[in-house]
Amino acid sequence: MTARSSLTVVLAAGEGTRMRSSVPKVLHPVAGQPMLIHVLRAVPKGDGAALAVVVGPGHEAVEQAVRRVRPEAMTFVQRDRLGTAHAVLAAREAIARGADDLLVAFGDTPLISAATFERLRAPLQNGAALAVLGFRAADPTGYGRLLMEGDRLVAIREHADATPEQRKITLCNAGVMAFDGRKALEIIDQIGNANSKGEYYLVDAVSIVRNLGLEAVVIETSEDEVRGINDKAQLAEAEGVMQARLRKAALDAGVTLIAPETVFLAADTTFGKDVTIEPFVVIGPGVSIADGAVVHSFSHIVQSSIGRGALVGPFARMRPGTSLGDGAKIGNFVETKAAILEAGVKVNHLSYIGDTHVGARTNIGAGTITCNYDGFAKHKTTIGKGAFIGTNSSLVAPVNIGDGAYIGSGSVITKDVPDDALAVERSPQTNREGGATRIREMKTRAKKPKA
Repeated sequence: MTARSSLTVVLAAGEGTRMRSSVPKVLHPVAGQPMLIHVLRAVPKGDGAALAVVVGPGHEAVEQAVRRVRPEAMTFVQRDRLGTAHAVLAAREAIARGADDLLVAFGDTPLISAATFERLRAPLQNGAALAVLGFRAADPTGYGRLLMEGDRLVAIREHADATPEQRKITLCNAGVMAFDGRKALEIIDQIGNANSKGEYYLVDAVSIVRNLGLEAVVIETSEDEVRGINDKAQLAEAEGVMQARLRKAALDAGVTLIAPETVFLAADTTFGKDVTIEPFVVIGPGVSIADGAVVHSFSHIVQSSIGRGALVGPFARMRPGTSLGDGAKIGNFVETKAAILEAGVKVNHLSYIGDTHVGARTNIGAGTITCNYDGFAKHKTTIGKGAFIGTNSSLVAPVNIGDGAYIGSGSVITKDVPDDALAVERSPQTNREGGATRIREMKTRAKKPKA
């Protein structure tokens, strides 16, 4: 297939009113990425592969999402919604440039794979003018039926127009199509709108291909792969399918998932060897986990990297910009954000480390806070190598703690601490002999009822 040029037109103009959301439908996430991004990563790419995305008016956010993943993509606006064929022709300028293959895909089918697009293109190389993607539906109600004569497609019959006998057919139309690019405009331009809604339907291309004496064929895939998403219930179903795929891929790659069904992954999560993920862990976008790392239960990780042999959690939260070095550890109820923790750093419990660089082998005691926000701006804390930060310390940024420095427990540090210095900041302790006895006697008298 690499010798053939292609143009993929992705239809992404739907408002998604059934989503009950102000977010354009194709930007709703599955496994941490907008569903449109999944599709854009599956369609053909590289030399000879062009991409056009049809968006709705005012959907600048969709165009921006396209640019982030496929900056070379063309975008076209479908101002009037007059059916799928009308939507494809919004990209007429791109289609007219000519490509060997024209693929039509949908921005709300995030489970479709690159392999399926390649299988769909194969019949075009063998002379077919049109290849339609089909699936065997467990319940075909509502789907267009693919009517076959042998291995040739003769028509697509919508459910409402199907005869009782045709409704028994379980081979259904997924909507995704591949056209011979040299004939695509000739075919699509002949699609009319003589129907109850006055719209131009791409399914009518099958009968036009037949009338031209050309061949239309069907390529089958699984029902899961072509799930369209129209509401939040279907979005949740797609998330479930995607998570099952990601868990299986992780297990196949050697990751130990103790209770796979409780772990949630992102589409771009990467793992090294001998990684262990305990139950009830949520991994968001942008996470890499290196060899031998362990993520304990109830941890939440987003846009972070975890080094070799590092330990996370339980009950840890790694926010964007966290880098955990080899053999480092963050433990119970530790939160990090924009923090670089070098090799061997330990933050065992009950701490917040934000906008911070921590040198190798430093130990940060329980209850330590890097106070990075002054109500107006964020500031950075730098902690050197081999330092010790005592329990319940507050480091008020901007502040630098030197290599090997020692911070006494309970200190509020507002000034830089030199290398190997001891910094202690607390009020003097006063012991009053017999004071506790006097307080108890006073409180006891106060509690006695008055006569």
